Amino acid sequence: MLAMAAAMTLATSTPANAQDDGIPGPEQDPFIWLEEARSDKAMEWVKAENERTLGMLTKDPRFAQLKAEALAIFDSQDRIPFVSFRPDGLYNFWQDKQNPKGLLRRTTIESYSTEHPEWETVLDIDALAAAEGKEWVYKGSSCLPPDMNLCMIALSDGGEDATILREFDTATKTWVEDGFTLANKSQGGVSWLDKDTLLVGRDFGEGTLTESEYPFTTRLWKRGTDIVNAEEIYRGEPTDVSAGVYLLRDSEDVIHGRIAYRSVSFHDSEYYVEKDGKWLKLEIPSKASPYGIVDGHMLYSTDVDWTVDGQTFPADSIVAMDLNEWKSDPNGAAKTLVWAPGDRQTKSGGANTASSLYIGLLDNVVGKVLKIDFEDGKWVQQQVALPDNATVGIAASSDKTEQIMYTVSGFLQPTTLYYTDGSAAPAVLKTSPSYFDPEGMSVEQFEATSKDGTKIPYFLVKPAGMKMDGTTPTLMYGYGGYQISMLPSYLGATGKLWLENGGAYVLTNLRGGGEFGPKWHQTAMRENKQRTWDDFQAVGDDLVARKITSPEHLGIQGGSQGGLLVGTALTQRPDLFNAAIVAIPLFDMLRFHLIGRGASWTGEYGDPRNPEERAWIEPYSPYQRIVEGVDYPTPFLWASTADDRTHPAHARKGAAKLKALGQPYYYYEETTGGHSGGVDNEQRAQLQALQFVYLLQQLKD
Repeated sequence: MLAMAAAMTLATSTPANAQDDGIPGPEQDPFIWLEEARSDKAMEWVKAENERTLGMLTKDPRFAQLKAEALAIFDSQDRIPFVSFRPDGLYNFWQDKQNPKGLLRRTTIESYSTEHPEWETVLDIDALAAAEGKEWVYKGSSCLPPDMNLCMIALSDGGEDATILREFDTATKTWVEDGFTLANKSQGGVSWLDKDTLLVGRDFGEGTLTESEYPFTTRLWKRGTDIVNAEEIYRGEPTDVSAGVYLLRDSEDVIHGRIAYRSVSFHDSEYYVEKDGKWLKLEIPSKASPYGIVDGHMLYSTDVDWTVDGQTFPADSIVAMDLNEWKSDPNGAAKTLVWAPGDRQTKSGGANTASSLYIGLLDNVVGKVLKIDFEDGKWVQQQVALPDNATVGIAASSDKTEQIMYTVSGFLQPTTLYYTDGSAAPAVLKTSPSYFDPEGMSVEQFEATSKDGTKIPYFLVKPAGMKMDGTTPTLMYGYGGYQISMLPSYLGATGKLWLENGGAYVLTNLRGGGEFGPKWHQTAMRENKQRTWDDFQAVGDDLVARKITSPEHLGIQGGSQGGLLVGTALTQRPDLFNAAIVAIPLFDMLRFHLIGRGASWTGEYGDPRNPEERAWIEPYSPYQRIVEGVDYPTPFLWASTADDRTHPAHARKGAAKLKALGQPYYYYEETTGGHSGGVDNEQRAQLQALQFVYLLQQLKD
């Protein structure tokens, strides 16, 4: 089983006042009060802004149609219901018009293979929310192997990343009477050691959360006891981003040890293995991590070149050690190469079945999947037979059998789901319906030259009848951070609401992302983060130079880190764009460490409390760069009150400053939804319609 450290989850924070280290406080920042997410004053401001924006955009005669089209796509009954494998069937979480908060349900592979599967409801979130008077949002579960019947269900009130946890029995479809319950919302999660024991990383009160408001202690909790009295088995440092413990299990559910981790920054960690009752530090690079157990071997993955025992494993490679040798001597076990990337290749996700390792692969931004096995004393790989020139991913796998599912899609090609039980090549199992008419549309790939000469690839999706005369309304999307890759995928609602209305769509592959491996990311972070902004603006200039569009018709869009990307473009090159969707953004980069989960991201940007690092950040921080005397394109900023990750304060303050300077803008804030936007399809459809009405007004009318 691939045993990865638990993904970090997020909570709320309270803004600080003026600092002695040059960080703006109330005297320098008149809008700092907007950092109080739910204060009466802030919510009155939000209500007024929402009324203003809705009043302007929903009156557009196109709004109702666009919303209806988006909602029809989101509620479509024939969209693919993606699943996960469990011993008692295939599980799916489903939302539609009748079930806006969603159903956790299951079926069999035989039924799933039919056109209309028969589903058994396991947990009805709408019914639960109605019964308890809460805006419950399902956030997943952690279940006890091997049966996977006892599960700790994570629920968020309104979409926050912080959750409560309750024990649920999927066999009886009931909450466990007097079961494990963590009723106080918190970041962190649990791992099942056995039926009566959990490893728990949560907010246990004062002195148990890091500066980034993640847990850094882990407790061993026995059934029937109070969590307050649970034994603490590991403690990181308050200065860590997060810290905790997880279990190293193989595909037969044998536990081979406990691994502790300290995320000393967002991209750097220390790992420890429990040996002889003590925590032994693993001697691996800070940008390497345990990858799991496959074929009797312990695997590591590294994001940097790793020289050890007279050999060098290149960045992005997978390294193996015999499991028994590793358990005996974790740092001295002999190491062998499992896989290393070729030129312009990088791994993109991974999974395993009972006997094989599978890794997703990007080869010049084209998807492939490799199957890797240990045979006759060596690692052997073969490419899985899937369509070429598409985005390919691993959708689900079973570590008890050889069952595995893959997705294949493209901008204009609806997603197709492939399946095999290991006895034959993957075959088509399900295909998503077409949500827009691609007739006459086409896709091309170009390169722009960034400020330092680096070639930056991007995809252009052309609407039917497009002329290269600079008049096409064009939406350019970007992210460029955290080693996250932007890949071609079926455009769905964007195809219906934008391409069918004559707009072109551009997807950028910026440095800071992961499209070409760890180095593509590492070359554009911290002191070099401006390279990401330069890359994005270079693509915009290239679109104009090729007469694909012109500044009058060019709009940009991004969310979270992508919202920061759009904010830097808006303030550094206001001449190049006429629309900017700044979604759930980072925006005030001199106070980002004090807002939401910002302190965890200093590894990506630097720490503004450090004068040297603040000097990297201050020149591009969008909030500070909004100044008098500049004619900015009218942006659309949106956020969520329940976003406890980036926090709505960033978007709020950007809008408030634009308003104070008399600049035109739109601002909209959902009161639920969290960092992902809407919590149900109705909210998601409204957000889509608002944004595309805005784009049509700015770029086409």
